[in-house]
Amino acid sequence: MNPVLIDNQVGPDNLVVVGASVAGFTAAQTLRLEGYRGKLTIIGAEVRRPYERPPLSKQVLRGDWAPERVSLPGDVDANWLLGVSATALDIGCRKLRLSDGSMLAYGGLVIATGLTPRRLPFGGELSGIHVLRSLEDSLALRQDLLTSARLVVIGAGFLGAEVAATARKMGLDVALVDALEFPLVRQCGEIVGRRVLQLHEEHGVQVITGTGVTAFGSANGRVTEVVLTDGRTLAADTVLVAIGSDPAIGWLSGSGLSMSNGIDCDSSCRAAPDIVAAGDVANWVFPGLNTRVRVEHRMNAAEHGIAAAKALLGSDEPFAPVPYAWTDQYDARIQIAGTVAPDAVFRVAVGSLDDRFVGEYAANGCVTAVLGWNAARDFTQRRRRIGQTAGADLL
Repeated sequence: MNPVLIDNQVGPDNLVVVGASVAGFTAAQTLRLEGYRGKLTIIGAEVRRPYERPPLSKQVLRGDWAPERVSLPGDVDANWLLGVSATALDIGCRKLRLSDGSMLAYGGLVIATGLTPRRLPFGGELSGIHVLRSLEDSLALRQDLLTSARLVVIGAGFLGAEVAATARKMGLDVALVDALEFPLVRQCGEIVGRRVLQLHEEHGVQVITGTGVTAFGSANGRVTEVVLTDGRTLAADTVLVAIGSDPAIGWLSGSGLSMSNGIDCDSSCRAAPDIVAAGDVANWVFPGLNTRVRVEHRMNAAEHGIAAAKALLGSDEPFAPVPYAWTDQYDARIQIAGTVAPDAVFRVAVGSLDDRFVGEYAANGCVTAVLGWNAARDFTQRRRRIGQTAGADLL
């Protein structure tokens, strides 16, 4: 069957947002706030309106929040196409092919399709093995946790560590496995990673680092154990695979867009004439650094959506945020602002690693990031140091 063209209008008064995400929703809101009054269409692969993802590994997974509570506040005057995904882009004709077989013309395009969770190359046929990206993923994982005694989490980044903490609060025996030496070491470095490992062990989590996973054992089509690369096995009723995500750009193959680690954009979020990208999927030239950056954090998604929308309307202002993220694990809130370089030197600036503290990261004689552990006020004050000359003990 030939595809149906559902909107033949091409021009500046026909804007389309692909991705009903935080970045996409914020971009659509910004377009209206900036005075755009033309036709606006929002395409979302999920049937739900945009919602917050951070609570999925905590409040929703524990059952403290009803699913409706994560919905983003506010609305936007737009034509919503939910439960439909974009499957191809034709830049020359300015048209999108959608999963229902239709074609959608656009005058300007915001791409905010986010991430796709990575999966292991084995075990896909077994029940009890989960990834966590969507609200439906969180609800499905919760249902399994309610009838499980043992959870194995593969991957000790923000998501894996948060789910491990949540499951311990729910009373499960938890093992947290990672190929690296410490949890959160990619995000926070070795010193803080050691402290995170200690935190989980204090709460009874079995933390296994420096090893990967080679297979799953099963019975009657359901996972029963996890086989590690060092030969050990871990009993498991449920498994979460949290080994990272990839930009959702597969549908753009053959589009002509430049793509490396995501959609390549200039410093103002532009990927091509009348096309911008925002959020987790965008890889942009960071002003002043002469390097490309892609950030996978909630606050960046919102800020990026605003910047991309303004760029689509003609702004040339470079997008140069200070990245900010946070994670809640047990009674610890960890906040981090800035960029932690692989060779950064860390020091505690306020407090003690044994209690609450604020630490600074420095590289090339400059403070590049600040981290707070249950120290919100001191963290807020100290983050002003980002970009300043580091102290003598960090030089």
